Amino acid sequence: MKIQNQLNRQRVRHIVSSYQLEGSDGNDFYTGLQSLLQSYPTALIELAFVETLVDAWLRVPLLRGLDLLAQVHQKLQIWEKYPIASTVTSQQFYQITGLDPTPIFGATISIGQSNAYR
Repeated sequence: MKIQNQLNRQRVRHIVSSYQLEGSDGNDFYTGLQSLLQSYPTALIELAFVETLVDAWLRVPLLRGLDLLAQVHQKLQIWEKYPIASTVTSQQFYQITGLDPTPIFGATISIGQSNAYR
C-alpha cells in the first residue's frame, strides 16, 4: 500500500477513534470499515462519517458501531447516484475532526496571520 493511502486511511481511523465510533461491535465494525475503504475514496468516507455524526448528535446515546457504519454506507450509496450535497462546511469539518479539510474541500485561503477554510 502506498504511503498516501496509508495516511488517508489513518485520517478515517482518527475520526473513528476520536469519537469511539466502533462502539461494542469491535472486529465486525473494522471489517465493515475495511470494506468501505476498499470500495470508496477515503475523502468521501471522511465526509460521510462527519455528515452522519452531525445527523446523529441529536440522539442520545450517540449512534455507534455497525448502525453508524450502515448509515455512513447508505450516505455513500446515495452520493453515487446523486450529487454530493454536504451540509458541513470546511471549517466545521476541521472543528469536528481536527483534520485539514483540504483533501475534502480543496485549498485553504489565508486571512491575516491564520488560515481559514472556505
